[in-house]
Amino acid sequence: MLTTLWLLLSFAVPVLGFYVSISCSHGKLCQRALLSNNDILLHCNSSGAQWHYFFLHDSTNWSNYPLSVPNLEIRPGGSILIKNPLPSQTGFYNCQDKNGTQVVQYEIDFQDVSILHITHRGLGQKPLQSESLSLGSKELIFTHWEPWQDCNRCGEPGERKRLGYCYIQEPLEKPLPCWLYLGGARLWSSRMRPEMQVEACNVSCGTSNGKDIVFDNFEVSEESGSAWLTCPPGSIYRPTIWEANNTPLTWQGQLSGQDVSTILDPANGGRRLQVFQPAIYKCFVHQELVARFNPMTKLDILESLRRDEDGQQQETGEAQKGKANSVLKGLKLMLLVGTILGLLGMLLKLFRPSQSKRSKHVLLVK
Repeated sequence: MLTTLWLLLSFAVPVLGFYVSISCSHGKLCQRALLSNNDILLHCNSSGAQWHYFFLHDSTNWSNYPLSVPNLEIRPGGSILIKNPLPSQTGFYNCQDKNGTQVVQYEIDFQDVSILHITHRGLGQKPLQSESLSLGSKELIFTHWEPWQDCNRCGEPGERKRLGYCYIQEPLEKPLPCWLYLGGARLWSSRMRPEMQVEACNVSCGTSNGKDIVFDNFEVSEESGSAWLTCPPGSIYRPTIWEANNTPLTWQGQLSGQDVSTILDPANGGRRLQVFQPAIYKCFVHQELVARFNPMTKLDILESLRRDEDGQQQETGEAQKGKANSVLKGLKLMLLVGTILGLLGMLLKLFRPSQSKRSKHVLLVK
């Protein structure tokens, strides 16, 4: 069922794609700070591309076997997909064409999203302040802010967010993402963490090409008392918002403690939503409706249980049928063997008397 829904979604919102792509000009070296645990596609426009990588945390040699790392995947066309990147995968990613010529190189700092510092301007919360890092050169630790993302709603009050990354700068030097600057150094400070800042926004609507997509039904687990919903094209790098029964679920409501019936997962910018009560939940990305989750009714649950029971019975029936077929094949084989042995026995009986008569005949001649 999920496969079908993913296909429906891919046809409905082809412009969004599922992965955020990072591009770099041909032959150039690009430095970027990104967040861990959020899929990213490093672009390389070269058929038959060969990727080499170097992880700073273990200072190993360059490796040209990305497929040996479970979350690295070379895509058709040459780009490399990094699923749920780890902070330990901070390092260098080099793309070469099939002749060994460098096409592009990325220096990526995957900053730990589990220590993301979140603030909301509407609540008077302040971002982290710059601090000095005493390594001998009067280094300064500060947050480098990305541009504000688009408002996540249109025609009504919404929110927008921007991401900030930890950077270190020496006097008169170019600033670098923290862990690219530190390399393999085992140094940590509570100031060395990424940030997300949110504020209210209100924009008019433009042309909409989105379609209402019924994504799935869900059931609140009796054991945990909740259910997790995922907005497929949502990302911390994209403007995303959820609604519960047409009521927007905001970061301000969550950070202020007003919304307690749902939890937006900060690690992925609210792509995942934990719900504790039945409602119709809708997900919007770039102000377009992309997913809808309906609570399962008692009839839905009974129907689901019936289908599961029918499936189990069918599997049991097939298994029993398979066993019966095996037993029948065994009996047929035994019957065949018995028939063959019986025929051989009859042939032997016929053969032995003739041999006896021949022996007697020979003796009489002698």
